[in-house]
Amino acid sequence: MWIGIDDTDSRDGGCTTYVANILIQQLIDQNIDVIGYPRLVRLNPNIPWKTRGNGAISFQIGKGIGTKITIGETNHRPLCGYTSAARDSFTDEEIRNVQHLLETIIEDQARMTDENTNPGFVMLSHQPSLTVYEHAVHEIMTVTDCTTVIDKGKGIYKGYKNGRGLIGATASIAWVANHDKTYELITYRQKAAWGTPRSIDEQSVQEMDAAFPLTFDNYDYENNHNRIMPNSPCPILYGIRGDSVTELQQTYQWVRSEPVSSWLLFETNQGTDDHLQRKPIKDIHPWQSVIVDGVISHNPDTIKGGHVVFRLQDTTGEIDCIAYEPTKQFRTRIRLLKKGDHVIVYGGVRKHPLTVNLEKIKITHLVSIDEKIENPVCPHCGKHMKSRGKNQGFKCIVCGTKSTTPVIQRKTREINMGWHEVPVCARRHLSKPLKRMKMKGDKQSSSDVKNRERSPNNTRSCS
Repeated sequence: MWIGIDDTDSRDGGCTTYVANILIQQLIDQNIDVIGYPRLVRLNPNIPWKTRGNGAISFQIGKGIGTKITIGETNHRPLCGYTSAARDSFTDEEIRNVQHLLETIIEDQARMTDENTNPGFVMLSHQPSLTVYEHAVHEIMTVTDCTTVIDKGKGIYKGYKNGRGLIGATASIAWVANHDKTYELITYRQKAAWGTPRSIDEQSVQEMDAAFPLTFDNYDYENNHNRIMPNSPCPILYGIRGDSVTELQQTYQWVRSEPVSSWLLFETNQGTDDHLQRKPIKDIHPWQSVIVDGVISHNPDTIKGGHVVFRLQDTTGEIDCIAYEPTKQFRTRIRLLKKGDHVIVYGGVRKHPLTVNLEKIKITHLVSIDEKIENPVCPHCGKHMKSRGKNQGFKCIVCGTKSTTPVIQRKTREINMGWHEVPVCARRHLSKPLKRMKMKGDKQSSSDVKNRERSPNNTRSCS
């Protein structure tokens, strides 16, 4: 059986992954097995009514068989899952018990008083079509769209308030990592510390980042920003993202911080670019995330607020592309682009005004720029000629020889072709960092292994 949950948090606290943490602990205590890793699935990042990161959770339960895996830890006790299930069917009484547990935990943990918090949970015997997830990560779904899918699958669901959480809950279950996936190890604070400043040693985060090359977005060295630590007053202490389960289970031992009450390891679509669709400009609509190939038709301009905007053109139309102030040094590179440069832009689409908010950019061609370095030299007198006025050419004041051509030099462009991305502090959950593009398939060096072996791995195993 699949369980999906979404929209229990708010900007002032709460966390849907923490709801999963509590629920999984209690299900395991009741001898109900988790199959595989729990999943954290990010959906359309441009939805205007999202609470924070627009992430939903889901996981499968049943009678586990096969390899036992460590999916988390609570109070120094490992939380174990299984790679496969002997059965995932339940009696009516078992289903009612799970449903009751879901309702109890959600109603206790969800921030119901926040007008933007609209929880929902879904129980399905089978995953819906992948198209449900694709719709939710690319476009806008309605609650009715989802309840139709759930009813077709003879599922059980409950939506609170306007029930919008049913969308994420259903789409999360429908996600299948066909082409890419990552993982995130999320640690949770002791309850007494909620709402207080977090205590995490930044140097230890940098050491961890250097020691584990298959992790990403841990620390922003350009802006001195500890990216693993959230800003909201939620139960999370920190989250570390990466491509290797083995590495992530070791990173937990490297970070020096306040006490951790529990942790859980999620399979995710973060850092995969799943939200992006390649589109011609004429087909771009608000709230999508797009890849657009075109030529810059107007030079970049810095506007009020420090944002940098340029106009992009393809054979079907034109659209503004913008690097907002929070993208920091990325704006400096965007300012170096010129009319005629050929680029591929990646970003989310804002409605008013219709613009592409840049996440990264690939420069495929840079135009040549010539600049005048001096007036022409008279071929007879060997003296530099004088300008006769704007657009009137040059004249030698000694012999009267005229010329229309100054001495020209090809200007060196200050920006390189290839990829440029926003800094870690401004990166969206779904955006694939260039580090992942470069390292996928790369083997770890022996020095990296030696570095990690300096720290004992005290993580308790389910083996």
